[in-house]
Amino acid sequence: MNIEYKLNKNITASEFIEVLKNSTLGERRPINDKLTIAGMIENADLIVTATIDEKIIGVARVVTDFYYCCYLSDLAVDVKYQKNGIGKKLISKVQEQINEKCKIILLSAPDATEYYPKIGFTQHNSAWTITK
Repeated sequence: MNIEYKLNKNITASEFIEVLKNSTLGERRPINDKLTIAGMIENADLIVTATIDEKIIGVARVVTDFYYCCYLSDLAVDVKYQKNGIGKKLISKVQEQINEKCKIILLSAPDATEYYPKIGFTQHNSAWTITK
């Protein structure tokens, strides 16, 4: 399997939606709201994609200041390609772009809570959210 990783590739809203759907992350993202999806892409600080033969099979989408905190808001890998180290590699590509002291922060999908400790993340029990 020849996977190519690309930094800040200009993906379209349709391509991003397809990866979200294929990864099951689409269940928790506004995939029927193309304007919001387009805004998510346009306003991300980093986007790393994993592709096979130009087909996007994985995406890491990040909002960050590059020095203190890095919010990994989306880590999506097509279910057909999961368990091949693609998510971990996408995260390492993000880490290459931020300061070594910068912490990666994420909110796990319910089905992925067992995955993150396996790749070095530590659970933090005091995360909070508010919706406008």
